[in-house]
Amino acid sequence: MNPTTIFVTGATGFIGTKLVNELVRQGHTVHALTRAKSNREGLDHEHIKLVQGDIMNRESLIAGMKDCSHVFHLAAYAKNWAPDQKIFSDHNVIGMRNVFEAARQTGVQRVVWTSTIVTFGPTAPGAVGDEMMPRITKKYYTEYEETKALAEQEAIKFAAEGFPVVIVNPTRVYGPGKLTEGNSVSLMIDQYDRGQVPILLNRGINIGNYALVDDLVRGHILAMEKGRIGERYIIGGENASLKRFFELVDEVSGKKHFQMNLPPKAGLAYGGIQKFAANRFGVYPQITTGWVKTFLQDWAYSCAKAERELGYTFTPLKEGIRLTYEWILQQRQLKKKIL
Repeated sequence: MNPTTIFVTGATGFIGTKLVNELVRQGHTVHALTRAKSNREGLDHEHIKLVQGDIMNRESLIAGMKDCSHVFHLAAYAKNWAPDQKIFSDHNVIGMRNVFEAARQTGVQRVVWTSTIVTFGPTAPGAVGDEMMPRITKKYYTEYEETKALAEQEAIKFAAEGFPVVIVNPTRVYGPGKLTEGNSVSLMIDQYDRGQVPILLNRGINIGNYALVDDLVRGHILAMEKGRIGERYIIGGENASLKRFFELVDEVSGKKHFQMNLPPKAGLAYGGIQKFAANRFGVYPQITTGWVKTFLQDWAYSCAKAERELGYTFTPLKEGIRLTYEWILQQRQLKKKIL
């Protein structure tokens, strides 16, 4: 893709900050959408223009997209819980619609929209899903999953009407970068290595797919360059159980850590208590029942379509964990120097 001016929503997030900096490194100019209270760390560059606005304000989007030829729409409400459940649909569905309409009005050539692997639903035991796999359950486990699925259906309709959108479906992301809720897997590695008791829900047997953030960023850019309009591309990495994931952390760190099994019923009860406290007292939960149910499923997926059509490749899980672990150790040393 020749150097151009690109508008990015979700630019202050874990993935977004990495994407913005990679785009600048490749010679592009970026208009990065930020809110007044956003953490703008890592977005200080002469080719990054910070545009204050919000995906719920279409006029701010139109202003931010001025002179932009391409758009990456990463912004979403991807948290465990919201004080008002309408926040999920507002940000994930209406917000996406606002971005698309603003892009249409300003004549943007192409949009890459970040969906999620959970829109495809869980996979059956022993199965590996792809973009063509029919959803095996009508049940949605979380408000996030449901609203992103609704948004994805709408995005496909936009494409059918001629809107130039390509959809990417990331899996569980991890890696060096902002240690926010969006980087919860790296937070988990850090806490595990510090000796905090790791809870293996259901003995850690359930499968997830893990994507190193740098691979995910590259996958987004490849989707912009080579993706087919209206198509979905799973951008991920290796499939592994949580038990196996922690074994790899042990191998990389050279340490053996204590683990504790949490039976499914106990996990569901804990999630229920957390959600009750959140709804009753406004205390943000560590996890909710819906997310416990999500992690009690398998989410084993293939990136073969992205590999075949986009030229996507991913970092082996052990190598990605090694890179992340070394970065975590560096961050600890920096904190010690500051203190």
